[in-house]
Amino acid sequence: MSDLNPYAKYLDGRPLEQILGSTPAAVSVLLDAMGPQKASAAPAPGKWSPALTVAHLADCDLAFGFRLRQTLAEEGHVLQPFDQDRWAETYGGVTAAQALAAFTALRHWNLLLIVKALPVHAERTVMHPERGTMTFRTIVETMAGHDLNHLAQLRHIAAS
Repeated sequence: MSDLNPYAKYLDGRPLEQILGSTPAAVSVLLDAMGPQKASAAPAPGKWSPALTVAHLADCDLAFGFRLRQTLAEEGHVLQPFDQDRWAETYGGVTAAQALAAFTALRHWNLLLIVKALPVHAERTVMHPERGTMTFRTIVETMAGHDLNHLAQLRHIAAS
């Protein structure tokens, strides 16, 4: 596992843009297979329901999108970490459909930037206070690995 990308082990060799572009539809298929009741139920005590996992994906795309844009806009920018569990405290009552709509819109917007910027700005650097110097590409790789991690969790729940 990379210190810069804690989700590197989930990357499967596909182009990053393909992984990122396919995630919202894959999530939609899995949520449909679960149905609203299963999507809103936590799989175990202390675990997020599938709906809250998708809300987390939407929040992460918001945070990653800001990080990508700051990387392009500011030389030597220092990223701001966030506490995902504290952010999740705001998810109460959010349905899987609402979370998926937010995630899909944010991902579409971020993917437009990534497809345009990645070939030109892949090595542009930014500082993560916990992980060190990262590149634009590393942020995109983290997004893709993060997607694959949560897709595997959602597949497991859908199959159970």
